[in-house]
Amino acid sequence: MKTLEDLKKRLAELDEAIQETKRRMPAHSVKPPVMMDLLILEDEYDEVLQQINAIKGK
Repeated sequence: MKTLEDLKKRLAELDEAIQETKRRMPAHSVKPPVMMDLLILEDEYDEVLQQINAIKGK
């Protein structure tokens, strides 16, 4: 299992990647691959956040 520090680092990386993906999204006519990238990143972000909360809750 990853350490809390590793998970926090990955969470920060994912946050930056999500923000970058959102910047690439046009206001109209969002391309499916860009939207898929965003959804995948957000799903991983949620998973890492759950892992962090599980470690803190021990």
